[in-house]
Amino acid sequence: MRILVDISDSQIRALGELCKRVHQPRAALIREAISEYLAHHSRAQEKDAFGLWGKDSADGIAYQRKARSEW
Repeated sequence: MRILVDISDSQIRALGELCKRVHQPRAALIREAISEYLAHHSRAQEKDAFGLWGKDSADGIAYQRKARSEW
């Protein structure tokens, strides 16, 4: 799929220099950058949730009962 994206002239120049250095076309580098960005942000969300209760020694059931008692 093709998309239209506006980027600055300085980004175009930097991308062009990188393309020459790594001998890859611009489209390939942009696809790789998007894949890395998406992977990084997916992992960040997992890290936020993983071990959420690990640092707290409270019993999950006790916490649930306390929270529900406030209703």
